[in-house]
Amino acid sequence: MAGGKSGITKYIVWGILIASFLGFGAFGTVNFSGGVGSIGSVGNTDISTNDYARALQNELRAIEAQTGQPMTLEQARQLGLTDQVLAQVVTNAALDDEAARIGLSVGDARVAEELRNVSAFQGPDGSFDRSAYTYALQNAGMKEAEFEAGLRRDSARSMLQAAVISGTTLPDTYVTTLLDYAGQTRGFTWAALGRDTLTTGLPVPSEEELLAWYEANLDRFTLPETKVITFAWLTPDMIVDTVEVDEAALRDAYAEREAEFNMPERRLTERLVFGNEAEAQDGMERIAAGTADFETLVAERGLELSDTDMGDLSRAELGAAGEAVFAAAVGDVVGPAYSPLGPALYRVNGVLAAQQTSFEEAIPDLRDALVLDRARRVIEGMAQSLDDELAGGATLEDLANETDMELGQIDWTQTSDLGIAGYDSFREAAQAVTENDYPAIEDLGDGGIFALRLDELRAPAPQPFEEVRGQVEALWEQDQATEALVAQAQDLATRIAGGEGFDDAGLNANTESGLTRDARVEGLPASVLEAVFALEPGEARALPGNGEALVVRLDSVTPVDMDSDQVQALSGMLRDQAANSVANDLFRALNADIQSRAGISIDQAAVNAVHSNFR
Repeated sequence: MAGGKSGITKYIVWGILIASFLGFGAFGTVNFSGGVGSIGSVGNTDISTNDYARALQNELRAIEAQTGQPMTLEQARQLGLTDQVLAQVVTNAALDDEAARIGLSVGDARVAEELRNVSAFQGPDGSFDRSAYTYALQNAGMKEAEFEAGLRRDSARSMLQAAVISGTTLPDTYVTTLLDYAGQTRGFTWAALGRDTLTTGLPVPSEEELLAWYEANLDRFTLPETKVITFAWLTPDMIVDTVEVDEAALRDAYAEREAEFNMPERRLTERLVFGNEAEAQDGMERIAAGTADFETLVAERGLELSDTDMGDLSRAELGAAGEAVFAAAVGDVVGPAYSPLGPALYRVNGVLAAQQTSFEEAIPDLRDALVLDRARRVIEGMAQSLDDELAGGATLEDLANETDMELGQIDWTQTSDLGIAGYDSFREAAQAVTENDYPAIEDLGDGGIFALRLDELRAPAPQPFEEVRGQVEALWEQDQATEALVAQAQDLATRIAGGEGFDDAGLNANTESGLTRDARVEGLPASVLEAVFALEPGEARALPGNGEALVVRLDSVTPVDMDSDQVQALSGMLRDQAANSVANDLFRALNADIQSRAGISIDQAAVNAVHSNFR
């Protein structure tokens, strides 16, 4: 069900759809012409086959417009779209039936007004054009009486919806309670007891105890769905040793990058621009007198230091300010000097010496870049022929034996990210591959290529106890240590709740303040904050941590500031969301009640007949 506003104005949708379907040129193509006039009914109101067919086509066209891909009826059925459309036309029929039962309708004047508001029915001067109206309906395969009756039904339906959902409000206490829950903050003190603070020894587990613990925590040892994948891949790094680069190419590359290898002396510079020369001079005099510094002037202009940063610039790049800036020492402010934006003060933050790299010194860097680039080109040239070989029946093993491609295998899961699984394109392909797919060459994104084959699909399954026994024992021991630490910490929590300080209890305390329920504290599990919000001020509790115990004491509860701008904005948002939610619930209850009282009858054969027109 649409929200309140969209539901109330829904009766103009017919007119808008006329204009859109003229663009598709296909509205009339689903006019159902079989011998069945309806697909069912709600009470005394029939659901016409044309209404269902048009609604279904509207949905298909909307999906196609979003995706840019054609949508078949079978795809729509698999996505549940046909069921959604059927439910919508049933809902509309239920509202129509209820409106008819209580005698709710709109007059001709209201229908005429809505017709005049549809842009598809307007002439060049913006007024209602009878010929445009007739032409649009003819192209839509509809008669005027049919269209106007539809408008009248939509108007009555919308009035019925509005009567139920408009003006839905909630008491202030509801919103205040939500705000108080979300906006309250807590301040608390906590300390951790690690394994080294244990005052008791740990028991030695029997084999039966470990096995029982393993079975009770089987989810922690269950492998996710795994795809056993064989792949062949080739990256530029794999073939760089086979790529040769002559001196001419190296010298050409050096010439192209000469500015990078031979850089003049530069200065790390900040620039503060003023509106006129007098303001800039005044700023310089204040710095010289020691009554202000560069940061002060920046702040007075309402700027951040980052706004003045120019990076490293050469004398030539600084233009008219170059001579003064290059004559200054690090930390000096000079000016006023000309800048393209106006008179400015410049501060020098660093000196970068000139950099001269000869051709001979640059050769290793040049060679690496050229070799990788040429390796990418080689692979790009190979890709199509390799794909053709796979299409012709070659296997991944054949490619690995006959080309530079390397063969590999991976037990791939959603969390795999090492080696070739570190590439997004491989992960996407691994996610999508099925046992019926044939290998094909795909790009890795860095100039490399790969092809893969699914050899086996393993359902989620627990690892055998024998294989993870060591891990089970370590985790069992950790649980035992945590349990013992919590018991030990409970005594300390009782003492602290009684007034003893954390220091007196020999604990290294940490304090937190101003934390809401959804806050996160580094080093603390989320469950700790949940527990804190259940405490009263001064109350302390022992809680399990990550292999340790925690002693937590609530120090303060700060109520939400109902007068703050942020809370006021949140209040309005919560009020609207809650009102819309209640309005939607009311509408669903109304719709369910109408359908229950009136009764629903659906002719599945008629529905199937409509579907057959889409094939």
